[in-house]
Amino acid sequence: MDLYEYQGKELFKRFGIPVSEGRLATSPDEARAAVQELGGQVVVKAQVLTGGRGKAGGIK
Repeated sequence: MDLYEYQGKELFKRFGIPVSEGRLATSPDEARAAVQELGGQVVVKAQVLTGGRGKAGGIK
């Protein structure tokens, strides 16, 4: 079964497994809103199913 990281985190949360706080953003505006909501320092990660972020161009 292939899952995006955010989907896996949702499953973990449902079963009471602790995960780091995060948000899914599908646009720059949503990413800015997530930063405001989370506060502090954040990391932006590409979410891909193609065998890794590097192969999909999400890491340079």
